[in-house]
Amino acid sequence: MPSSPVLFLAAIAPDGRATFAPADPAAPHVRVDDLGVTRGDGVFESVGVVGGVPQSLEHHLARFARSSAMTDLPAPDAAAWADAVHRAVAAHEPRPELLAKLIVTRGVEGTGVPTGWVLVTPGADYAQARTEGVDVLVLDRAYPGDVTTRAPWLLQGAKTLSYALNTAALRHARAHGAHDVVFVSSDGDVLEGPNSTVLARSRDRWVTPPPELGLLDGTTVGRALAFARARGDRAEVDRLTVADLAAADGVWLVSSGRLSAPVRSLDGVARPVDAAAQAALLHHLLTVHD
Repeated sequence: MPSSPVLFLAAIAPDGRATFAPADPAAPHVRVDDLGVTRGDGVFESVGVVGGVPQSLEHHLARFARSSAMTDLPAPDAAAWADAVHRAVAAHEPRPELLAKLIVTRGVEGTGVPTGWVLVTPGADYAQARTEGVDVLVLDRAYPGDVTTRAPWLLQGAKTLSYALNTAALRHARAHGAHDVVFVSSDGDVLEGPNSTVLARSRDRWVTPPPELGLLDGTTVGRALAFARARGDRAEVDRLTVADLAAADGVWLVSSGRLSAPVRSLDGVARPVDAAAQAALLHHLLTVHD
């Protein structure tokens, strides 16, 4: 029988201080004129929960604060949000994997009062993607690599609720027989997926692209790089090209929910999947929480 989600609603003061209370997830709570609904004006975080433990929660809360600052939302009350996540996870029926979503919108237009909540749901079944890998298309994001300095108003690097472009990219991929996408900049830099970070391994060198290219500062990829260092390999943040991905010994898309999914084809060209490395990486991501 499916588990019911667990919802904690926030009362947020103008300075960001928050108090949370449990609420019925099946009842209406967000107004139709909330700017999160009408404009996608807000920010969020998705925190993987393994064995009842929220993964990289401190990193997620720091990124939540950066996204809030970039969008001129009040700085989130980190202690209150962390407590709400732990309470919501504890209230959920135990599952091997859960997903906690932290959401803040700008609230009802004209009120200046943000809307916020924490929702915990069962994690999706990613077994096939984790074991068999994913087929990926390379798509041009049509922004240069220095977009964050040239056009900070585009909010690249903020985790906002405005996900229409990302979901459109995923629909495009699926319509063309693929599962996922890797974006590239207009000047040829590998960027990220719509909801994942790119990680490539060439021999003993593991590389992920730098956030300075307008990317989200990935939480899961930080733990993946720690895995690489623990096995004696080099772990680096550096620029990558599509040619680098094609030549790599292994390429992964990593994220809080899916954790690690090896890329088995790139633009229709099959590429190797290192099953042993994937099994070891996934084990690390499932057992090391920070």
